[in-house]
Amino acid sequence: MTTTTSSASRKLTLDDIADARAYERERSELRADVIELRRRRRVQLGAFVSVSFENRETVRYQIQEMARVEKLFTDEAISDELDAYNPLVPEIGELKATLFIELTSDDSIRTWLPKLVGIERAICLRLEDGTEVRAVPERNHAAQLTRSDVTSAVHYLEFTFSPAEIDVFADGPVELVCELSAYREHARLTENAIGELLGDLVGG
Repeated sequence: MTTTTSSASRKLTLDDIADARAYERERSELRADVIELRRRRRVQLGAFVSVSFENRETVRYQIQEMARVEKLFTDEAISDELDAYNPLVPEIGELKATLFIELTSDDSIRTWLPKLVGIERAICLRLEDGTEVRAVPERNHAAQLTRSDVTSAVHYLEFTFSPAEIDVFADGPVELVCELSAYREHARLTENAIGELLGDLVGG
């Protein structure tokens, strides 16, 4: 399969963010849509790690909710949120994701967060031909990872594909893999998930 791509940037601007009153009118419908969107784009990886692939809609919702909760009403305040969250919007040839370590007790947190140091560099997408498209930490997030003895419960990842890798991805199957020695797990993406993420990669 040969894919084609569009070069238009997907980054959000001030014009994409509704003001407080307009957002309240659309919030219930948007929230329901994004919950369903996130369900399709979420992959469970083992017992307590999940990976949620982001796109323009999920990031816009996050900014709208932050503005609502923090009562951000000025262009300057919204611009700060855009600067913080726009790196999670994938451009053509990219996938962006949030990795969650979902631990619920103090004991499990104390046990596992030290064991999972480096998990943000141990994730890849394994394609049918054996190619591994490896995740790297999103640049701003990587700069914040200053502790060597314990990891964060949330990581922001990015995957960059060549055109040939996009073609192989499109044909499937695809596995999401964690190769960390303390947490070796893999999960096969559904056909629906592959189709959803292919839209990120090629602009569909």
